Order: sequence, then structure tokens, then C-alpha cells
Amino acid sequence: MRMRRATILTALTLSIPLFTPLTSARAETVRADHQAVRSAVAEGYGGAISTVDPTATDVGLEVLRRGGNAVDAAVAAAATLGVTEPFSAGIGGGGFFVYYDARKHAVYTIDGREAAPMSMREDAFVDPATGKGYAFDEARVSGVSVGVPGTLLTWQEALRRWGTRSLGASLSPAARVADRGFPVDATFAGQISENAAPFGQFDSTSKLYLPKGEPPAVGSTFRNPDLADTYRLIARRGVEEFYRGGVARDIVSTVQHPPVAADPAVPWAHPIRPGTMSMSDLADYRVRTPAPTHSRYRGLDVYGMATPSSGGTTVGEALNILERSDLSRLPRVEALHRYLEASALAFADRNRYLGDYTSRATLEQLLSDGFAGERACLIDPAHALPKPVGPGVPDGSYGRCAKAAAGEANTQGTHTTNLTVADRWGNVVEYTLTIEQTGGNAMVVPGRGFLLNNELTDFNFTNTQAPAADPNLPGPGKRPRSSMSPTIVLADGKPYLAVGSPGGSTIITTVLQILLGRLDLGLTLPDAIAAPRASQRNTASVQAEPAFLSSPEATALQELGHAFTGTPEIGAATGIEFRRDGRMLAAAEPTRRGGGSAAVVRR
Repeated sequence: MRMRRATILTALTLSIPLFTPLTSARAETVRADHQAVRSAVAEGYGGAISTVDPTATDVGLEVLRRGGNAVDAAVAAAATLGVTEPFSAGIGGGGFFVYYDARKHAVYTIDGREAAPMSMREDAFVDPATGKGYAFDEARVSGVSVGVPGTLLTWQEALRRWGTRSLGASLSPAARVADRGFPVDATFAGQISENAAPFGQFDSTSKLYLPKGEPPAVGSTFRNPDLADTYRLIARRGVEEFYRGGVARDIVSTVQHPPVAADPAVPWAHPIRPGTMSMSDLADYRVRTPAPTHSRYRGLDVYGMATPSSGGTTVGEALNILERSDLSRLPRVEALHRYLEASALAFADRNRYLGDYTSRATLEQLLSDGFAGERACLIDPAHALPKPVGPGVPDGSYGRCAKAAAGEANTQGTHTTNLTVADRWGNVVEYTLTIEQTGGNAMVVPGRGFLLNNELTDFNFTNTQAPAADPNLPGPGKRPRSSMSPTIVLADGKPYLAVGSPGGSTIITTVLQILLGRLDLGLTLPDAIAAPRASQRNTASVQAEPAFLSSPEATALQELGHAFTGTPEIGAATGIEFRRDGRMLAAAEPTRRGGGSAAVVRR
């Protein structure tokens, strides 16, 4: 079980050099039944797993040890994260699943992104009294924000296509964790405290997470028997129970008739609006299996998620821009300058062109070398571009460098979870899943033990691209744009790296910076994950962690025209690197979000 360290970076990190791990200490957890040691780094054979949580890592590792494959372990670990990380993920949400099939030497994806009800209109988040978009908290804490969950069907589809275990068997370990409980740590209690006001608006949420009006004490045991029962019910009756049966009815009731507390301790400043999700919306939901995005970088093949995720395309475009510079030979400041500029340019194109219905032809142009060349020529080695910068024109006709135009910034929330798994046969899973904001829409489905998502707030509330059309406005059945970026990198057709992270729109820059550190700047995978982060998402200032802000590189970047805004931490990545001798190097965060957990089957 986990006892995480505090999530806020301490003052000690301010003196740590850039591009070195934030800490050399590695939190270890020992499971008594097989005496396996957990840490932020593990290297060995026979399979590997990395998650943000030691309990989930334990569960996935045990599946691998008992002969399960990467998909089996990923689903079991994800179900456990729904228990131990309930404010970031769970069966009330969705996500994106990327899989490398070792037998076929091919990459496949599952889109389990939440979908809007068929009744949703373009102006769903516009206040009719003002004609302006609702405040975020007003939109989030409502039934309107809830998308049809896709997580359970993602698990079922992954197991059906590539797994060896049933969904029921995969849910069983997580149900036991929910029944027996786990120690409350500072992060778990802190996330409840941060959500005390919205959680307190609903009887079902207060009962579970605010007993006696307070979060559970650090060190106490937290149990969720309702979620254990829900898992076991689905294990017996199948996902039909969730999408057409009693659980579906309870979800619809919660969305349409929020379980508002009669006398919340903290009055909510906004009306809590009901949503319009129906039983038919749940019954008609389907996962999608789009082809992955693909780009080449330094001779490697980089695969990611297609729309409605913007991750694969935006990471790929930024890499294509960066490939025009030999970053390994540049001074560190120049390499970082190009990283920040490439991120801004790729985000400008993301915001303009990417949404649920973006055509495959447009995606191909955004990932083309010609378009990357046209965008890369805008980067001035001596000066940062004014931000936000305008989008390019991915029309297939690329020539001279066009002048950079002004653009619009657009960002998202920052909370999700991620896991990476590989098995003895060489199969790999990179999986990012979420309920959007920490705590989702703040409503626990009564008697079922899980939070609903607020994923539909990832739509733009009003047109951000006027006079052009905005590809990310709400619509019936539409899936909101995501930044989730589960990424698998192949070398000569075989796995070389797999990496992903939570963090809303900072996911894209986190994955990009890790790839930059590992592939260009000479860092090991653990050091690339631990390195201080900076995120440029085509905004006036770069969001950066304290250790980045205190570095000499940050000072030099400011002299080039980059402005910075501090933030305690960015992302919480997991990854695996595959060595030529068959070893696997699993890595997780040493400190962010309290520290992650990496393990291998055999050292």
C-alpha cells in the first residue's frame, strides 16, 4: 500500500540542477506475500509495469507473474486505480489505450473517450442570460458536464482482442482492495480537502469522502464497499449492467437529478444544473479503434492516439519541427528554446484544427514533413516568438516561410492517471485514463461508489477560432478534444520506449519533454521523467516547475524573450524502456503526485 510524500515540491528542489532527477531517494513498498520491493525505478526481465500507485502496480505485477499478458495486467491495474486513485480515474470516465502486438509487430488503439448525450447542443455551456460561457466551476459541478463513460467498454474490448483473462477476473483484485481498504495518505486526503466544497454539495459524495464533515485522517484505512459490490456485479452480469441495467439507471438518475445535499456546510455559488443523458445514450455507446498516429523521429517510429485526442498529432508535429535541428549538438539553452517554440507552434495548430471530426487527411498534413518545415522556419534562434502565435495552413502546398500571425490560447484541466505495462512476450500497453478534473463532476453515483466525469468541459464553451469554425464545440454524440498522449516508440519495428502522463493539456508537453530528454539530451529514462518541467502551450508565459525556474537555463531563456509562470508540479509520468538484451527498465515519478511505483517480474 502507498504512503506518498507530499505533492508540493519542497524548497530543496530549487537548488537542484536542471535535467537531473528531483530526488535520488526512491520510496519503497514491500508486499509481504512475495517480498517484492517497489521503487520509482526497476530493471529486469519477464515483464514490467509502472503506475502512479504502488497498490495498482502490485496488482498488475501479480497478473504478469501468474502468466497474464500486458493487457490483462493493464486492465487489472486500471481497475485498482479506480479504487486508490478515484479522483483521477475510474469506471465513471474514459481514456485512450495504445497497444503494441509483438506477434504482429503492429500498434493498435482503442478510443474510450466519453461522448456527449445525443441531446447536447452547441450552446450547452452558454448562459442564455448573458450569451457567454459559464464559469468553469458552474459547468463542472453539474449534470451537464458528464459524458457517457467509456472505461468499462475499453477494458472489455482490450481483453476481447488481446487479453487472456475475463473482465470478471480482472476486476476481482480491485474489488478486494475496495473491500479491505488501503491507508489514507496525504495526497488522498489533500485531494478530498481541495474538493471539500463541491463534494459537500452532494449527499452521496459527502457520505463516502467527508464522513462527519471531514476528510478521512491520514493513516486511517479507507474502504469503498459500494464500489467493491459494483465491480462484482459487473463481473457477474457483464458490462450490460453498466450500460443497460441497474447501474445505468443510477447513472442517468444522478445526471438528471443530482443528489444535492439539503444543507451543505459550504453553500455553492452556482446553481447545480441537471444534465440530459438518457438510457439510450449509455446503451448506444461504442468504443472506437482508429489507426494510431505515426511519425518518424531520428529514425524511430512514434505512435500515438488520433482524434478526439490531440496528443498523437501534436506530439508528432512538434517532433517533426524539432527534427530540423541537431539538438544533441546544441547548447542546452538553445535546445530548450526550440522545444518551447515547437510546442507553441504545434499547439496553435492543435487549437485550430483538431477535434472529434477532424479528417484523416488533415491529420496527415499536420504530421507531414512539408508542413513541419514551414512551421520550423518561424523559429528564431535568438528571439522567442510573440505568444500566442497563429496556426499554419496544412494544405499540402508548402514553400517559403510565412510570417507568424497572432493566435488564441486554449488550455485544459490537469488531472488524469497513466500506466505502462509490458509482458514476457514483448507486448506493450500504454494507457491514459481520466474523469477529467480531480474529483470529476463531484457526484458519486449513490450506492455505486464511483465518481462521474466532467469530461464535457473539455469542449470549448464558445467559438475560440472565430471567424473560422471551432472544431471543439459541443454537439450530439460528439467526443471532446483530449490531450492524452499515450506514446509507443519503435526501433526497427520493436519496442524502444513507451511513455505517458496525466496533466490535461500539459500531457503533450510532458511526453514531448521526456522524449526530448531521452532521445536528444542524453538523459536516462528515469532522469528524463524526473527532470524539472516547463510547458509552453501557445500562451503568453511558460508554465514551469520551481526547479526549472531556479535554473540558469531559465534565466537565459528569459533573455531570449520567454516569460515564465510558476506551478508546483506538472504531470506524473510512467514509462518503460526496452534494452537490446531483453531487459526492461520501468520508471515512474520519484516525487510528483507523491511518487509512483515501477516493478519488474524478475530482476
